[in-house]
Amino acid sequence: MSETDARREIPSVSALLEQGEIRTLIESHGRAVVVEAVRRSVADVRTSQHALDIPWADLIRRQLEAIERRSLRPVINATGVILHTNLGRAPLADAAVDAIREIAHGYTNLEYDLDQGVRGSRYIHCVDLLRELTGAEDAIVVNNCAAALVLALSALARDREVIVSRGELVEIGGSFRVPDIMARSGATLVEVGTTNRTHLGDYARAITSRTGAIAKVHRSNFAQSGFVADVQVKELAPVAAEHGIPIVHDLGSGLMIDLSEFGLAGEPTAAAAIAAGATVVLMSGDKLLGGPQAGIILGDRATVSRMRNDPFARAMRVDKMTIAALAATLELYRDRDRALSDIPTLAMITARPDEVRTRCEIVAGELSQRGIEASVSESEATVGAGAFPIYGIPSFSVRLAGIPDEVQRRLRSATTPVIGRIGGDAFHLDLRSVPTRFDRDLVEIVSRALS
Repeated sequence: MSETDARREIPSVSALLEQGEIRTLIESHGRAVVVEAVRRSVADVRTSQHALDIPWADLIRRQLEAIERRSLRPVINATGVILHTNLGRAPLADAAVDAIREIAHGYTNLEYDLDQGVRGSRYIHCVDLLRELTGAEDAIVVNNCAAALVLALSALARDREVIVSRGELVEIGGSFRVPDIMARSGATLVEVGTTNRTHLGDYARAITSRTGAIAKVHRSNFAQSGFVADVQVKELAPVAAEHGIPIVHDLGSGLMIDLSEFGLAGEPTAAAAIAAGATVVLMSGDKLLGGPQAGIILGDRATVSRMRNDPFARAMRVDKMTIAALAATLELYRDRDRALSDIPTLAMITARPDEVRTRCEIVAGELSQRGIEASVSESEATVGAGAFPIYGIPSFSVRLAGIPDEVQRRLRSATTPVIGRIGGDAFHLDLRSVPTRFDRDLVEIVSRALS
């Protein structure tokens, strides 16, 4: 019998649905999704080289798993890049996760004034904490830092000019360029200086009656060195004040604690940026702050009020889960030591190298006991997300033997994917970017994937 004729022996969808094992699947998963799995299985057999005596129930179960698998899934980040944008950046603190759970399953006073019994504003939440922690007079939270930049320029400089250094017109992840984002605000960009050198006089000469704001933008993912010059906010502040022009400082990183003692210097904290004289400071919630994705705007009352009343604000507002997670994360900053230990981003950044090495030795040892050839090697981690781009963090990784591409494929295909990196002739799992509580899970997942 020819292959074409053999395909005529494939059972129909209705016949498969009557099989005992498939009827059991319908009881546990529902008829609609099982029917789709059966249809896909039949189509797969018709167009592939499957033998016709295949176990249909197994094939249908695999299709069922694929259909029911969610698109957004947990992964273990063992790349050594702590704030990995492709992997969701900052993992949340337990306190933030608990806050989301508490708020998500019921109603809240998101926009209800409990004291007055009238409609309230979602913009009041987190404000007191941000004022306390940064010294700002007021604050507003939007959905990300790019939105914060657009909102700030829309409120302060729509149909006017914004002065910005050519050295700060950066491109961020996903080919998004800061000048393109800024232009969406309705402001006209006026570039000053050169790529490598901008002086105070460049800003002063560009100020006209049409100037609405001066922008300072954090250089994400790169740093300049050599024959360079830059102007700090504290130098710009007197010139801006003389002409009554606001300074919008896009800080980006969201740093709340000085990390110089851990070998990471050069990034100003939010409080330092406010003290330097910026009218408003913009920062991310899911970078060095270690919270959910959000854009935080800090500034004086009058300026923040203008942003709160701008039509863009409604389009950029955050939901109750984001507010809950951000507030819980900010509360941890009231105690510096607690923030460093309980906020996963900070804990991973500041972990001692010997602590990471000990964890690697334990994981490698347990894998070896299970027949997986593993050893420990030195590595270098990074903060990621454009923060501290010139700094590496001493770290250690678990080196897995085998063909690196094959090891990578197997771990990426695991039920909980493990994302590591290829270095030299081996695949590495850098544990600095893995929260300690996942070490046991990592051993189990790697063992199953590579056995």
